[in-house]
Amino acid sequence: MAKCDICGKGVTFGIKVSHSHRRSNRTWKPNVQRVKAIIDGTPRHIHACTRCLRSDKITRAI
Repeated sequence: MAKCDICGKGVTFGIKVSHSHRRSNRTWKPNVQRVKAIIDGTPRHIHACTRCLRSDKITRAI
């Protein structure tokens, strides 16, 4: 599961280029972690990226 439930950040695609300029597809995955947060007053497990965790967009449940 590489998608943040808060901001919607997901996998991005691109092309890897080697030294000899051979091109192949590659992906960048966000750092998504499963955390326990308070959503609508109840604690639930959600997937959140570390940018949302650092910027306090969610309140963690203990």
